[in-house]
Amino acid sequence: MTEFRLSATSPGSGIRSTLRNARVVGSDGSGVDIVIEDARIADIRPAGSTAQEGELTELDGRWVLPGLWDHHVHFTQVALASRRLDLTASDSAASVLDLVSGYVAAALPTVRPDDILVGSGFRDALWPDAAELEAFDRISHGRRVVLIGADLHCVWLNSAALAQFGHAGHPTGLLREEDAFAVSQGLGADDLVVDGWARDTAAAAAARGVVGVVDFEMAWNLEVWKRRAQAGATALRVRFGIYPGDLDRALTERLATGQVVPHTHGLVEVGSLKVITDGSLNTRTAYCDDHYDGLAGQSDAHGVLTVPEAELTELMRRATAGGLSSAIHAIGDRANSLALDAFAATGATGSIEHAQLLRDTDVARFAELGVTASVQPEHAMDDRDAAEKLWPGRTRRAFVLRALLDHGATIALGSDAPVAPLDPWVAISAAVGRSRDDRAPWHPEQSIGVAEALAATTRTPNEAVAAGRVADLAIVDRNPLTSTPEELRRMPVAATILNGRFTHSVL
Repeated sequence: MTEFRLSATSPGSGIRSTLRNARVVGSDGSGVDIVIEDARIADIRPAGSTAQEGELTELDGRWVLPGLWDHHVHFTQVALASRRLDLTASDSAASVLDLVSGYVAAALPTVRPDDILVGSGFRDALWPDAAELEAFDRISHGRRVVLIGADLHCVWLNSAALAQFGHAGHPTGLLREEDAFAVSQGLGADDLVVDGWARDTAAAAAARGVVGVVDFEMAWNLEVWKRRAQAGATALRVRFGIYPGDLDRALTERLATGQVVPHTHGLVEVGSLKVITDGSLNTRTAYCDDHYDGLAGQSDAHGVLTVPEAELTELMRRATAGGLSSAIHAIGDRANSLALDAFAATGATGSIEHAQLLRDTDVARFAELGVTASVQPEHAMDDRDAAEKLWPGRTRRAFVLRALLDHGATIALGSDAPVAPLDPWVAISAAVGRSRDDRAPWHPEQSIGVAEALAATTRTPNEAVAAGRVADLAIVDRNPLTSTPEELRRMPVAATILNGRFTHSVL
């Protein structure tokens, strides 16, 4: 991966400052002064040995570590979800409709008749009841309502919305995969309004120690992030994905992985070709060796392969020839095996995104092929019950972080936000503790150490707080290496530094 090129126009460049009385995570805990100049760490000296040089910030023994990355987000969707009806507390179709009913009633006096009301965050895999379109229509008062599933792979529309999006007559209103993606993308929103929400989202991420994200929003992200950076959105580094529909455009414009986009303050970088090859667990469309209960004999009994093998290989060949790495979405075990086959056939570099269910024989192939396993540990906490129901007898092969590391693979942690919170400490906690909500750890044999989780949550696994490194730092009140999983989940972040300047501080 090409390193970020920092120039005199980079935010923070030219500032000289000192972080006094710091402790570096992974060190012996001795106090140090960290001197920052021109967006880099210029020196690290024993605490108290440094005369005031430029701006001085007293850390009072707080812990400093490399700034954190979320290696898989859908950034605009996070910004949008923050302004939509939150359905994450629902646990049935009836409870969803109860929330929607109150939302619609409250919205009626203030929204225009042609506005679309949107909610997000439901999970229907474990609903005890069925999705009833007639009941949905009754509580909608004639308004168009679109509900987006937590996994982003399904939507639930009432009849008015179904008619608008070309699905009139659908029996339940539940649409999946490509139909669902088309609805989500077709909702529309004012770019400048969403950009403002995105800045709020970036500020919230910075408040959790985040300095960078890998954005897989389904859009031509080059223009989106260039516009945002030029408008002053400089709280995060961004590496953006390119979808197959834009591959020709990217190759024509000679975009290559690692390039820094001009006029973005050195913060926006070209990422990988992103290809979605199967669905998701909750939607029962992850492509698996075994069929889903109750679907035997149906064409989608094993889930859905959304990109045929030959097409995937050709996309990856073209991307590789043009200088783009590949990020391949694969959740089911059969989808993961096919994705690994495609990496082997093309010699492509990059990652498999999610890698949730793996054949035993495929675990070692990640390291053999040099493919990063880009995983989201909090999904294991969200989906453990769904996995036990939908992947019975196979969950020992789900979210196998320990096995991947033991076989020499590189892992990268993320959230898939808004599917899980854009908060690396949540992912770290789940990876280490394999538990949440006071439940017993789920397959604790697959837990990893705190140091391993932290390494997987930085820009590259070898990031360090050291002289000569870019000054992208997180400052926390507690030593992560001695914290419990629950303490990690709630880690107090005192400050975040990007390119030598504070993007968040409560010091």
